[in-house]
Amino acid sequence: MIKNKSIHFKERWPRLLLILLWLGFGSQARAQGFLRADGQRIVNEKNENVLLRGVGLGGWMLQEGYMLGINRDGQQHKIRERIEALIGPEKTARFYEAWLNDHTTRADIDSMKRWGFNSVRLPMHYALYTLPVNREPVKGKQTWLDKGFAMTDSLLAWCKANEMYLILDLHAAPGGQGNDLNISDRDPSSPSLWQSEANRTKTIALWRKLAQRYAREPWIGGYDLINEPNWGFTNPETDKNGTGEKNNGPLQELLHDITKAIRQVDKKHLIILAGNGWGNNYNGIVPTWDKNMALSFHKYWNFNDEAAVAHMLSMRERYNMPAWLGETGENSNVWFTEAITLLEKHNIGWAWWPLKKLGVNNPLQVRSNADYDKLVAFWNGAGTQPGAAVAWRGLQQLLADLRIANNLIQADVLDAMLRQPQSAETRPFRPHVLEKNLLIQAADYDLGRNRYAYFDLDTANYRVSTGKNTAGNRGRIYRNDGVDLAAKGNQIYVTHIENSEWLAYTINVAEAGSYKLVLRTANPLGSGIVSVSVNGMQAGARLEKSTEGGTALTTIAGIELGAGLQRMVLRAHAGNFDLYTLELSK
Repeated sequence: MIKNKSIHFKERWPRLLLILLWLGFGSQARAQGFLRADGQRIVNEKNENVLLRGVGLGGWMLQEGYMLGINRDGQQHKIRERIEALIGPEKTARFYEAWLNDHTTRADIDSMKRWGFNSVRLPMHYALYTLPVNREPVKGKQTWLDKGFAMTDSLLAWCKANEMYLILDLHAAPGGQGNDLNISDRDPSSPSLWQSEANRTKTIALWRKLAQRYAREPWIGGYDLINEPNWGFTNPETDKNGTGEKNNGPLQELLHDITKAIRQVDKKHLIILAGNGWGNNYNGIVPTWDKNMALSFHKYWNFNDEAAVAHMLSMRERYNMPAWLGETGENSNVWFTEAITLLEKHNIGWAWWPLKKLGVNNPLQVRSNADYDKLVAFWNGAGTQPGAAVAWRGLQQLLADLRIANNLIQADVLDAMLRQPQSAETRPFRPHVLEKNLLIQAADYDLGRNRYAYFDLDTANYRVSTGKNTAGNRGRIYRNDGVDLAAKGNQIYVTHIENSEWLAYTINVAEAGSYKLVLRTANPLGSGIVSVSVNGMQAGARLEKSTEGGTALTTIAGIELGAGLQRMVLRAHAGNFDLYTLELSK
């Protein structure tokens, strides 16, 4: 039976859920009791090493513009102002209440556990827990808000039920902790965390309040005090993000004072520090002042070699304290597998970023919709202002698609994070069963590492190391491997095929025999040479073709296939063509 040629996105998540269950991602070993630092390890109360494998809930309490497709003025308060300008304050308030209720639910945490994660990092926005200093009715007093604490209580209950550690991360501190505005929802027209004693006092008070509330909760894995400080204390004009700071005095002092406040009410929980310069500049911060601390590092867009973790290992050994990669991600599956393999080789736990957003390079993808696309185009300066009805409809649909039941589960991302670091084995992306006829979508090549399930020359973004942006999957749709994909209507196809690249497909053949293979291709550059192998042996004649554009059907006859699982590899000896489908028939 020939399958439908189109791939419908809205049908995809339940199919991928079945794939995930079939893959059998196992849960991690149960942890026991409070986490603590034991020399260079993080251990539980049985003194067992605990390797944290987690994901951060970015976008839930704190929106960042890029997660919503917005490429300018991406602070949450700016996004909210623009929504309110289109639909009014009452509907905006309803939108944000629904966002907080539906972004992360018990079902999300249950799924994370089932897939194999053992921890969750919660990026907190202070304004859900306490009023901004300029809104306090009594100067110098702290007004506590129920919303943030109630959300945290619920999340902790879900984590406890799944025996997963919850790490509290102050992602947006009062006033904002850096010049990278989006990550802390900072308003540069108001005093920052570093320019206001009231903001500093509120930050300390918030951590004391949190520690007092959760002091007896062993499934709170730790307190990640300030996410990614990035502030130039000494040379704000030339080093605004603090990557070159030699002292970091104000940061060290604040971290010390937060620790003192926490220890007044909580002697047991692990305290996690982050350096300046987005978490990696620890000048003046170490040696530390508490025996139960870990150092958090953040890692993006660099190579995954020994040099990339040398500073983490050096500091871990020199100061005899654990290292944890508190945030990383936003890259391709190849990069994910490389990074996790490297980290776990050195017993460094990790928290990926984020669980869900628009886009494919996370475990869950939130779909966009046509009305919301009009909003984003307007906000990005590429379209006209939509009417209030269109805006509200687009936002309502976005809220519906925010729920995990309507998310697209990225099976390839989960496979790259949780299976591929331990195994080079390939597996089918979806079942390909050949009875008499079989139509395979070219984008449905096998799951697995580059050079094992496929071979692509451009697989990840290493721009921090190379100074050059590379896309991996240029289309950034459907899958997050290095293979370049594009779409025409509902059909996804492989594009930008280069010389020597190849794709593997595992096929379950009902009846051994000789089959005809038809490739549907587009050849805009007028070249292309391909060959097919089955189980490592050449099958049929090598196909050389030359057309002048458009699409073409090209046939390789006499493909011998045995019964059962067969591995078919399509190899491009000369590229510059697109591949849509592969059809096998008697």
